[in-house]
Amino acid sequence: MIKVKKRKILLLPGDGIGPEVIAEVKKIINWLNKNRSLDFEIDEDLVGGAAYDKHGTPITDEVFYKALESEAVILGAVGGPKWDNLDFSKKPERALLKLRKELKLFANLRPAICFKQLVEASSLKPEIVSGLDIMIVRELTGGIYFGEPRGIKPIDNGERKGINTHTYTTSEIERVSRVAFDLAKKRNNKVTSCEKSNVMEAGQLWREEVQAIHDKEFKEVELEHMLADNCAMQLLRNPKQFDVIVTDNLFGDILSDEAAMLTGSLGLLPSASLGAKDKNGNMRSMYEPVHGSAPDIAGKGIANPIATILSFSMALKYSLNLDKESKELDAAVQKILDDGLRTKDICSKGNKEVSTKDVGDAIIACLQN
Repeated sequence: MIKVKKRKILLLPGDGIGPEVIAEVKKIINWLNKNRSLDFEIDEDLVGGAAYDKHGTPITDEVFYKALESEAVILGAVGGPKWDNLDFSKKPERALLKLRKELKLFANLRPAICFKQLVEASSLKPEIVSGLDIMIVRELTGGIYFGEPRGIKPIDNGERKGINTHTYTTSEIERVSRVAFDLAKKRNNKVTSCEKSNVMEAGQLWREEVQAIHDKEFKEVELEHMLADNCAMQLLRNPKQFDVIVTDNLFGDILSDEAAMLTGSLGLLPSASLGAKDKNGNMRSMYEPVHGSAPDIAGKGIANPIATILSFSMALKYSLNLDKESKELDAAVQKILDDGLRTKDICSKGNKEVSTKDVGDAIIACLQN
């Protein structure tokens, strides 16, 4: 078979269970290189608390430039109580914000899929979540997380004031809306746009600009507007009414975590953060599991690597143009779940409890077959 050109993948394991779950992705990448005549060039480096411990910063310039030169960045997890008392600018999570902002990764894709094998693991009734498949598109580089002015300052009466600014521009709203509408065209052709236009001017602008881009470019896609608090309620009442949800940075953070829990386990859900395509159709991207660093189980070999493996599957699809390999990897994940293999977080009666490493090995065995 003809070798494809080398494509750089940067692995950033991070903290807690990050190194354990990234190790399984690395194993799969190496298997693909050997057995699918792919030629990924893997680099691996420190980020988050691990980087701070060695370099005094959550991400070094060297690692940042490696990310700039990579076709895809796969990140494990950052943070943990060990670094809770650091100055805000030094906290592990600042590495994530820097990567998202400086790589211009403006669209965060977070699927919430209820695997048929795990319907009983959800906190909602099976009939509510069975077959659930939602895509949440969260704007990632604007809004209240990045707006200025911001900070904490003393005020005259001896108290302190915390300030964060929620701000959006037309172009920021348009570009993330296009991502949502394009995704909907490949799914069930419906977009729900969420904001707080009833109490926030930025929310009113969001609603108007999403409607305008729909009317101008995507009339064939169904569009509904919903207040973010109502969306939170509807996700619990009737989640299958949604196809693609597009929303701002703050509401996207909250709603996607809520949607994730409908599925029964954060350990199963991937995410992709995408930038704009250049003239050659290439884009910068970062992929990471939705779950955190879980320091309480780090080093025990029991972490669920499926979310990270599915994040790599998203990288194959969106950044590396390998739809076939992405589908094969997704099918392998489904097969091991069909076979009853479960890490501790999702194991129930009648299943076989396996280790982090066992999951990776079982997925590779499925790919081989």
